[in-house]
Formats: sequence, C-alpha cells, structure tokens
Amino acid sequence: MNIILLGPPGAGKGTQARVLVEERGMVQLSTGDMLREAKDSGTEMGRVVADVMARGALVTDEIVIGLIREKLATVKANGFIFDGFPRTLAQADALGELLEAEGQTLDKVVEMRVDDTALVARITARSTCGMCGEVYNDETKPIPADGKCTNCGGTEFKRRADDNEDSLRTRLMEYYKQTSPLIGYYYAKDMLSRVDGLGTIDAVQAEIRTALDA
Repeated sequence: MNIILLGPPGAGKGTQARVLVEERGMVQLSTGDMLREAKDSGTEMGRVVADVMARGALVTDEIVIGLIREKLATVKANGFIFDGFPRTLAQADALGELLEAEGQTLDKVVEMRVDDTALVARITARSTCGMCGEVYNDETKPIPADGKCTNCGGTEFKRRADDNEDSLRTRLMEYYKQTSPLIGYYYAKDMLSRVDGLGTIDAVQAEIRTALDA
C-alpha cells in the first residue's frame, strides 16, 4: 500500500509516518531526508543534488521524482509513505505517472485536518529530540523531568528556528496557496480520507488505521 500524508506544517505527518513504519513495515519517503541522503551518497543523482544545493538553487520536481524512482526500484517495503511530496498539482500528476510506470498504485491519501489557531499554539510550544526526532510539547507532552528522551534516552532537545507564529503563518499561507488544491484533486479520484490532526497521537493513529483498513 502506497499512501500520502497530506496536511499543513505541524499537523503531525512525520509522527504518524513513524508509527506506520513501525507497525506496517512501510518506508517513509520524506523529501528533505531523501535530498540530504542523496547529497552524501556519491551517486550520479547525489552529485546533481549536491551541486544544486551548493549553488543555493531550488531542487526541481524532476530531481525529486528521480529520487523517488530510485527508492521504488531499490527499497523493499510493504508500501511507501509520501511525506512532503507532492506539494502541487503538477507534482501530483508526476507522481501518478511515475507510480503507473513502475507498476504501482497510490492507494490512499490521508488529510490531517487542523484548526490554524490551535496549530499555531501547538507548534510554538514544540521541541524535538536532537538524536531521534521524537516530538515534545510544553503543554501536552513535556520533556521528561529527568531530561531524557523517552524514545532513545537522548538529552539534547531543540526548537526549529521557524517554529514561531509569524513564520508558521507564512508557511500556512504557502500551504493553502500551493498544496490545499490537492485535497479536491484526490477527493475527485476517490482516494481521500480525513482525520482530525489535532487529536492526541493515539487518537489520530486510530483514525488513520481505520482509513487505511477500510
């Protein structure tokens, strides 16, 4: 099963993707992770990515599709989770064409719906473990009193520089301008399921399980 987790920045896509990786043996394809991995890989595609990033240029859709094609061809998994891609209608078309060419399908798109005001409050209180990326929140899941990550035992925690209200509202506007049209796109293809992205982690997990098993 191949799926897309769709939602604005801070909706919890990465957290839910990690759960699916552990529970179902799926592989998360995060655009940022793939680019960083490719840059250091020494492959032909990696050299292209490294050159683009060194020049400070934008990574093209063709490069991202090329990285996804490599993953589909070389990684064995019980399905892929697309996280951070596609972001535009053009990218959605390109992904669909790639999957068809590789003899695969896109089975489900899960939209993690959020309230902007609540999302801003959540993200400005967010921090992550510097070692494993486990997410904490000052209000709902504070860093343990002993200062150790409950997942890996790490003791270094960080906040993203752009996890502030002004930056987040700018990122949300970009999401609504570029990515939200995908909601209608996948609804028309009868692939879309919606979950409450602002529920507890366990509650969102349960809704996603129901959507995927339907």
